[in-house]
Amino acid sequence: MTDPVTAWRRLAGSTVLLDGFHALKHAVRFGAEVPVAVTADRAATLALADELATDVRDTLAGLLTEVPHETYASFVPRPHPTAVAALAVRPSRESNLEKLAHTPRTAPVVVLDNPRNLGNAGAVIRLAAGFGATGVVTTGTVDPWHPTVVRGGAGLHFATAVERLEVSGLPPGPLFALDPEGDDIRAMKLPDDAVLSFGSERTGLSPELRARADHLLSLPMRPQVSSYNLATSVAMTLYHWSCGAA
Repeated sequence: MTDPVTAWRRLAGSTVLLDGFHALKHAVRFGAEVPVAVTADRAATLALADELATDVRDTLAGLLTEVPHETYASFVPRPHPTAVAALAVRPSRESNLEKLAHTPRTAPVVVLDNPRNLGNAGAVIRLAAGFGATGVVTTGTVDPWHPTVVRGGAGLHFATAVERLEVSGLPPGPLFALDPEGDDIRAMKLPDDAVLSFGSERTGLSPELRARADHLLSLPMRPQVSSYNLATSVAMTLYHWSCGAA
């Protein structure tokens, strides 16, 4: 067996950090290739798998190596309460782009236009995976595979297609952009091939994306309330789509 410390040091710069039990559980559940996984308490981790992830319990048992807590802690930016960490192979960009571009689609693509908060981006990816969205695309400088985003997404990057693109390279389909000045979303039926776009938490939609949008839509909001959290806005929009409401 390869020493986990040696393997970790060799792979850390070219793989995806799975930070915590739930990130590892989801990654394995959705087919990620995991070359190394460690825990500071193997018995406790497998007990957690018995409770929460019986479908992948045996796979986890074959992957996990117990290491001292100090070794585990040296692998992660800040220790997770479950004391589990792993490295996974990132899906190929070509494969993700093919999934995003494939038509006809049965579920929308979510676009985060120049997001600024890594935790928000992770929460959106978790939502998109839960709703079965085709994928999540970010524009701008934030890397959607940053470890903090993956932690916020609980490893569900592997359940949907996640990539960073220019506005000019967004997937095909009618582009619906959320904007306070748009039409009330409750009067609009969102098609399965929709591209649902959400602006930056601070500055809203970029001029480039706004100019490309086919429709501007707004979420219902009580007067004098400034805004919703980004993940909340995405959740409301995906829920509206999933209901087939018009």
